[in-house]
Amino acid sequence: MSLRILAAMSGGVDSAVAAARAAEAGHDVTGVHLALSSNPQSFRTGARGCCTLEDSRDARRAADVIGIPFYVWDLADRFREDVIDDFVAEYAAGRTPNPCLRCNEKIKFAALLDKAIALGFDAVCTGHYARIIDGELHRAVDPAKDQSYVLGVLDAEQLAHSYFPLGDTTKDGIRAEAERRGLAVARKPDSHDICFIADGDTQGFLERRLGKTPGEIVDVDGTVLGEHTGAYGFTIGQRKGLRIGRPAPDGKPRYVLDISPVNNTVTVGPVEALDVTGLTGINSRWCGGTPPIGTARYTAQLRAHGEDVPVTAEITADGGLSVRFDEPQRGIAPGQAVVLYDGTRVVGSATIATTERASVGV
Repeated sequence: MSLRILAAMSGGVDSAVAAARAAEAGHDVTGVHLALSSNPQSFRTGARGCCTLEDSRDARRAADVIGIPFYVWDLADRFREDVIDDFVAEYAAGRTPNPCLRCNEKIKFAALLDKAIALGFDAVCTGHYARIIDGELHRAVDPAKDQSYVLGVLDAEQLAHSYFPLGDTTKDGIRAEAERRGLAVARKPDSHDICFIADGDTQGFLERRLGKTPGEIVDVDGTVLGEHTGAYGFTIGQRKGLRIGRPAPDGKPRYVLDISPVNNTVTVGPVEALDVTGLTGINSRWCGGTPPIGTARYTAQLRAHGEDVPVTAEITADGGLSVRFDEPQRGIAPGQAVVLYDGTRVVGSATIATTERASVGV
């Protein structure tokens, strides 16, 4: 069945090949580039970002080669409100957000999809590495490129209008295919890190928006070890850049254990104090309808390129989520996302609200 498909084209190789595959499959495809920056740079900085004028032009050239109509849609205001402002607010509250999840939830599969449906399109096509099988979201076949984690915020209705043509292919295969199709972006570097922080300096970005807010860096017993210029400049599990003048008594490195926006304090301690045995989640979003209420076994992914770890999860009738790990995990911070899997199938995701530490008193 031929569909009317809106292909989101970032200017990279993945979205270009996805659009080409959709068109080759006989669908009526229109390409669209999302202008997400109010003041886009002319050129990328290395491999960072995906919102420059250069990217827009690359997307247009790819659409011309494919032979599909192409438009640029300005979603800069929506992106600023739903992604950038949320990112800053989360850091100010002592949490560690994932802006890619928020962008997928609020921009690509809310603002864009809603507009596409209103205009009569059947689905939105993207270059994400994931698969939809019988209406359910699954991991891509290439574990190194699987992006199902950042799509775990999609609900069943959104999945019904989503099209991911790349989930059965490796990245090397996609680049080779782009060359065969004559797409100039075949060897273009992937974008990475945070697209709206082109220089990669997250702390500098936050400082410009939140200002300097000096506070103390303390040990687990409350001993003051140093000072900082903003608690938002730290993440749980961080080791480098702590600027602590006094070494630990055992000579071992210290890690960020806690960030308190209430008293503007950063707590540091030994690496074993990072061990987390469980967590609670809020704002749950289920990919195929609400899973069975109660306790069940799943695997969980805690970061975009993290490992799949076995867990026992309890889902409550009000959408609450509690997760217990078979083995303690490290570097887990409130504000991040936990995504549950049943085999390769994505069950859903939640925002981490609290964590339970193995070490008492941390």
